[in-house]
Amino acid sequence: MDLKNLFFFFLHFLEIGSRCVAQAGLLSSNDPPTWASQIYQLQQEAPHPRRITCTCETLFLRFHGMISREAADQLLIVAEGSYLIRESQRQPGTYTLALRFGSQTRNFRLYYDGKHFVGEKRFESIHDLVTDGLITLYIETKAAEYIAKMTINPIYEHIGYTTLNREPAYKKHMPVLKETHDERDSTGQDGVSEKRLTSLVRRATLKENEQIPKYEKIHNFKVHTFRGPHWCEYCANFMWGLIAQGVKCADCGLNVHKQCSKMVPNDCKPDLKHVKKVYSCDLTTLVKAHTTKRPMVVDMCIREIESRGLNSEGLYRVSGFSDLIEDVKMAFDRDGEKADISVNMYEDINIITGALKLYFRDLPIPLITYDAYPKFIESAKIMDPDEQLETLHEALKLLPPAHCETLRYLMAHLKRVTLHEKENLMNAENLGIVFGPTLMRSPELDAMAALNDIRYQRLVVELLIKNEDILF
Repeated sequence: MDLKNLFFFFLHFLEIGSRCVAQAGLLSSNDPPTWASQIYQLQQEAPHPRRITCTCETLFLRFHGMISREAADQLLIVAEGSYLIRESQRQPGTYTLALRFGSQTRNFRLYYDGKHFVGEKRFESIHDLVTDGLITLYIETKAAEYIAKMTINPIYEHIGYTTLNREPAYKKHMPVLKETHDERDSTGQDGVSEKRLTSLVRRATLKENEQIPKYEKIHNFKVHTFRGPHWCEYCANFMWGLIAQGVKCADCGLNVHKQCSKMVPNDCKPDLKHVKKVYSCDLTTLVKAHTTKRPMVVDMCIREIESRGLNSEGLYRVSGFSDLIEDVKMAFDRDGEKADISVNMYEDINIITGALKLYFRDLPIPLITYDAYPKFIESAKIMDPDEQLETLHEALKLLPPAHCETLRYLMAHLKRVTLHEKENLMNAENLGIVFGPTLMRSPELDAMAALNDIRYQRLVVELLIKNEDILF
């Protein structure tokens, strides 16, 4: 069976499958079950490009000179899909693509930056640009109503890409802990007055355990050119065009139309074949790809440090040899959880602490995310201890679950480091100085504003360590 026959056999199989799904009640009975293949057929029916060459002075040239729209219209009237390139009369030195479609001439400003383009897509040749444009115009004209409704009855949930029904992270809110005075209490009419919450009660409230949901992750969609026919894994319809027909998730490989990507739930399940490194990888992507609660770098480094380094003087403050730290990084990127960071490989514990700090510095989104950053800084500026803790607790709720769990684990470790302060000379304040700028990066581009935040970054980490048992 040749490739063409095999392809149409696949189309026939897809139509049968669509009808079965519709009969099962998974698709609306009002929707034609054959659209998945009909859009492909529409692409095949689209007008073919026909370049109109310039015959001035008996020369056949690819580009016309400075001719009017009316003159171009007369040249293109010969057939649908006819096109020519002309120099603009209004703006000399600029060029216009004139294209015959729908019994009228359409004019597009033509650009070139090494590739030809009139919109977002860039093409190696004008012929490819026109071919793709004619396909898009034809399909969006013939199937405009259907395309607008493609996302209404997706097959996404019925082919294994369902998202778990769960509450968003930290959906519950802390009770309002304001000290109020009932003015009517003096009259005795209400019978009960609101009592002031003591510091002990307020701290106990902060310590309430909230269930952390399974980690959600948004898809990392990138514009993609598919070689050969492809169908959207959200709506099951053909992905039309020559290039950039849709988007592909760089982490899990999901292929969908650009418009369908806006409807896909945050249920990305990264595949290790797409996630090729450990350092500089999004934290949630990494833990989902490796099916762990926290990045294995964090777990493995902390276990190694606690097994042989808690009494090391200047732990985390003393820098290890940078070349060996890079070796550890490459070992994790290459071998993942099989990386050997034992004392046999790296006797100096400062190499391991340096590798852990480097991991946090290399995160594309900091452990304390840009979105949560302002709330954390706000908490550090509050003078009242109880209000400060409440604000810090609210800031923790803004972190993605994987970030919050990793921060919790790290702070518990740093708290244990402070218990050996007499030997390692590292208290919470010293660790705050080290980890403040490591875990937090200002979203502000203003260097002076970012510099002013350094002291508050230090204080945030110091507070997290000291109150680890209350906040987490």
